[in-house]
Amino acid sequence: MEKRSWAEPYKIKMVELLKMTTLEERKKAIVDAGLNTFLLKSEDVYIDLLTDSGVGAMSDRQWAGIMMGDEAYAGSRNFYHMHDTIEEYYSYKYTVPTHQGRGAENILSQIMISEGDFVPGNMYFTTTRLHQEIAGGHFVDVIIDEAHIPDSEHPFKGNVDFIKLNKLVDEVGAEKIPYICIATCVNMAGGQPISLENLKQVRAWCDKYGIMLVHDMTRVAENAYFIQQREEGYQDKSVKEIVYEICALTDAATMSAKKDAIVNIGGFLAMNDKRLYEKACELVVVYEGLHTYGGMAGRDMEAMAIGIKESVQDNHMRARVGQVEYLGKLLDDEGVPVVKPYGGHAIFLNAREILPHIPQKHFPAQALAAALYVESGIRAMERGVVSAGRNQETGENFMPKLELVRLTIPRRVYTQAHMDVTAESVVRVMKNANKVKGLRFTYEPKMLRFFMGRFEEID
Repeated sequence: MEKRSWAEPYKIKMVELLKMTTLEERKKAIVDAGLNTFLLKSEDVYIDLLTDSGVGAMSDRQWAGIMMGDEAYAGSRNFYHMHDTIEEYYSYKYTVPTHQGRGAENILSQIMISEGDFVPGNMYFTTTRLHQEIAGGHFVDVIIDEAHIPDSEHPFKGNVDFIKLNKLVDEVGAEKIPYICIATCVNMAGGQPISLENLKQVRAWCDKYGIMLVHDMTRVAENAYFIQQREEGYQDKSVKEIVYEICALTDAATMSAKKDAIVNIGGFLAMNDKRLYEKACELVVVYEGLHTYGGMAGRDMEAMAIGIKESVQDNHMRARVGQVEYLGKLLDDEGVPVVKPYGGHAIFLNAREILPHIPQKHFPAQALAAALYVESGIRAMERGVVSAGRNQETGENFMPKLELVRLTIPRRVYTQAHMDVTAESVVRVMKNANKVKGLRFTYEPKMLRFFMGRFEEID
């Protein structure tokens, strides 16, 4: 079969010069950062794969939109453009803007959750679970078992397991479940999608029990692309059409627009229920800002509206996920253990297999991320026991089956050559894995410890 290469559906207008560091400079920088890549200075990073949140490259049209910002305190025209775009592309009738996704999670949790409630979801996300717990709720994982198996090739590892879901109803009753939270392209599972067939079944389950269906839609366009590529009956549908169909199955949504919508800041809480919207408006003025800006400048809302339209273009998604696949195949060819199938926004390294000599209680993923930075100046992110945190009741560490390092690809930022360098660097670290030491905390924050925690090596 004739090989056909693809190229990015854009050209470069501007570049940002990068600092090239020495090995000794990187060793000092990571120690100063407490072996936590979150605490590194950006100027000391060569290829930044920490996150895809707010670090994408905006288009010329988005930058032009920035100059059209209406910074009125109330009733900005940019809010109405954003609102109308969300309804057109995502189906939701009411929108409350927030400074980013966790602002929406906070408002939703306070409105919906009462002390002792249970919130099922297809695997936890750090800030989502924390807001649920602060509101008095308990997160319950109802994702299929394959999601916890790195080598499983299941095409939709974000699917809900109805045996687990029905067991929860039997144990606590439907009245103790305020909503079910379904993420599209589940981050902690490795950027894995949920199928439309499964989502339709979740919708029917919610209707049966009178439970609201909330959509964590941060990476909905990536999920739609996977449905287009993998699910029978959707090959001839556009990403835009599939995105709308996904959203229309749900009642409300939280969105960190810093991902799919390709902006540097912003998010929203969207819904179809007017009474819920009115309650959200009451809280947004307490925590974020007026209901027509909610912690965002007018210019940022304009950039978001434009970014939403660009994010659902088939060519964009083909290149976006294609770059992730490119890195995954490079690592696969070298025998590097990664989560399969490749995710939509990142490649996840299996730290347990790369560093088998480090027990999970000594944070192998954290150690691997630090070692990769020292080797190459590449910044990655731990997604294992450190991110999982502690059980609030027992104080014990959660021990997830997945102990991963996330190589997160920002949208429209790096070239394939950067992916080549990344793969080569990971391989070098793996070949010298026996030199990597386990870690222990020297400072452990009570909440979201992966952001600010500090570590030292164990001799």
